Amino acid sequence: MSKVVIIGGGLIGTACAYYLSDSGWDVTIIERGEHGKGTSGGNCGLVCPSHVLPLAEPGVIGKTVKALFARNSPFSIKPRLDASLWSWLFHFARRCNERDMMEAARGIQPLLESSLAEYRRIIELEAMECEWERRGLLFAYRSSKQLDAFAATDRLLGSAFHCPARRLDGAALEALEPALRPGLAGGWYYEDDAHLRPDKLMSSWRRVLEARGVTIVEQCELRSILGNSTTARAIETTQGELSADAFVVATGALTPLLNTHLGCKIPIQPGKGYSLTMPRPAICPRIPMIFPETRVAVTPFQTGYRLGSIMEFSGYDTSLKPSRLQLLKTGAEPYLREPYRDPIEQEWYGWRPMTYDSLPIIDRSPRFKNVHIAAGHNMLGLSMAPATGKLVAQMLDGRTPFLDPRPYGVGRF
Repeated sequence: MSKVVIIGGGLIGTACAYYLSDSGWDVTIIERGEHGKGTSGGNCGLVCPSHVLPLAEPGVIGKTVKALFARNSPFSIKPRLDASLWSWLFHFARRCNERDMMEAARGIQPLLESSLAEYRRIIELEAMECEWERRGLLFAYRSSKQLDAFAATDRLLGSAFHCPARRLDGAALEALEPALRPGLAGGWYYEDDAHLRPDKLMSSWRRVLEARGVTIVEQCELRSILGNSTTARAIETTQGELSADAFVVATGALTPLLNTHLGCKIPIQPGKGYSLTMPRPAICPRIPMIFPETRVAVTPFQTGYRLGSIMEFSGYDTSLKPSRLQLLKTGAEPYLREPYRDPIEQEWYGWRPMTYDSLPIIDRSPRFKNVHIAAGHNMLGLSMAPATGKLVAQMLDGRTPFLDPRPYGVGRF
């Protein structure tokens, strides 16, 4: 039996472990902290095939600059001398055109759609308890102008990607989701999206892996990759040396810190996000929703309720800022009858692994033929995890991939 070590115990590493164990590999996961406790556990739990378009799209630069100077903006960049950040921003700006937007979207959609199908299959197959629900995703607007402006995007999603939304005006929106305040302009409803509780997904998935014999080693940090000029034979960690036939690097936003080991430059920036978790309000939404005007997402879990948002390019900043957490509350207040409830059970931040083209890296390391990279899933790690794990397993097995891996190659940078 061939042995593989997966570096990183988040969603992507866990998904890779699942599919590799399914293929007969002897799997070990190492995690620098606790399994599933990083960015994978505190996100909003949206599985959203509607999110086909990348962040880099025509017109976004003007909106971004405006947001930078707006008071209490959910988007911010911490000014600093960081060549990698400014290079990332330059390449992001270059991709804010229709041709590059469509190219990225054609790479994003297969991962989203296949992951949705895989979640449905494996959650039922493995009896995973993760509060899976397919109730769609609702975009709600106060402004009629902003509501109407989204129509062009919806036409594009419908015509080019067969992913249209249902438009709801005024009373129809309130009838669909009575937890919303009366008087909103309307919304767009993507009925095929789903959601789950990510912390419960991770704990349930762990039980499945351990029942299969997968070893999970926590508080174990990678120090170096050992091998010759083309092949890795082992990794050195804070808990000793681990040898294997293959290795998967699934370290999310921390992946650029391994550039020297991987033999390439990984253009990932940590995009810091925040969330608040609390009990369900008395008047609780039935449908997950996003408020595009304030950039706040709301997820009603079966056993809780979460507000999430914010995009900070502040490096590997570990502070949990009360002012940013407050933005989640104020961003939900204009839309919901009961936007939040005490007590707050968890205040959280995490680093999203942001690539400037919004596509992940799923490819072999240029330095080692038996080291694969699975990182850079931006804000869609949960939505793309199963397809990524399946693709990595097929690549390591030498099988024909179920989808074209070329859009996710590291050589594109």
